[in-house]
Amino acid sequence: MKLFGVSNRACRVAISAVALALAVAPMASAQMKLGHIDSQKILESYKESQDAQKQLASLNEQWQQEAKNMQQDLQEKQDQLESQALLLSEEKKSEKAQEIQNLYLRFQQFQQEKWGQQGELYVKQKEFMQPVLEKINTAIRRIGAEEKFDYIFDVVAGNILYAGDGQPDLTQRVIDELNKGLAAVPKAAPAKKN
Repeated sequence: MKLFGVSNRACRVAISAVALALAVAPMASAQMKLGHIDSQKILESYKESQDAQKQLASLNEQWQQEAKNMQQDLQEKQDQLESQALLLSEEKKSEKAQEIQNLYLRFQQFQQEKWGQQGELYVKQKEFMQPVLEKINTAIRRIGAEEKFDYIFDVVAGNILYAGDGQPDLTQRVIDELNKGLAAVPKAAPAKKN
């Protein structure tokens, strides 16, 4: 007899395979040690990260002030041209309009250089945060190796949809490890597969 175009024997083999997989899966997962972290909380709590963020914010404030000054200068020149328009010759008006246009282009270029896709803010953020991220990753690797975790997931990255009460949250442990200081820590060797 055939069910859905598949022989009875094939159905029994498929059902047996699924049953076997369901029976073996809990045993395999029981041997795995999983943990998770909250990278956002780590970045907010870690002093070096806070310092890097403050440096970035300070730099950004400087650039914003420069941009504001450029905007004010541009506005003053436009107001000046409008108020003197009746008194100026066409040649002088054209000259001042060109000067305003050049200022506007410099302003746009400044914005692009500082906040554009590959602008200075992006470069500085990478420069300031790279050492911090390396230390965080080193701490995570160290905890993973010392406590023999198979996987450590980041809840911020959206990798975990559910974490049961029994799953350890290693966030505070990573923060504590970072606060102890990680001067020269060797990278953990990759785990051996049996």
